[in-house]
Amino acid sequence: MTKNMAKQESSEENIKNATILVVDDNEQNLELLQAYLEDLQCRTIPAKDGVEALEIIKKSKPDLVLLDVMMPKMSGFEVCRRIKNNPQTADLPVIMVTALNELGDIERAIESGTDDFLSKPVNKLELITRVKTMLKLKHLSDRLERTLAYLSEMEKQTK
Repeated sequence: MTKNMAKQESSEENIKNATILVVDDNEQNLELLQAYLEDLQCRTIPAKDGVEALEIIKKSKPDLVLLDVMMPKMSGFEVCRRIKNNPQTADLPVIMVTALNELGDIERAIESGTDDFLSKPVNKLELITRVKTMLKLKHLSDRLERTLAYLSEMEKQTK
């Protein structure tokens, strides 16, 4: 097995082990996004509003959040802002999914801290590609963090 093939298998294994929180107040949209993600063979957790999403994030620490913008109780902008302002969840990747396509809405999404966004109706291939990319980035970031912690620990032991 080549080194490249081993990396690809490792990457695919990380995606299969990933947990994605899918947040949308519309049941049909929620089911559609989850159905699209079945191809990745990852675990999905549904949430019907922002308040529920934040509670799930506290309990289950997902690897990625797919977040609708227009929801009752709390908008996706506010949910994203809270995720990114919390030091414990700031590195959690968020992809906002929205029917909004005005420049101001995109700016609000970016200002709230989103890592990426998709327009509705969601294209399955685009969703899968962006989710895979975000999960790979998250995995690499987590790996780098573990490596830096290990190096720091080794440095302390040598002093």
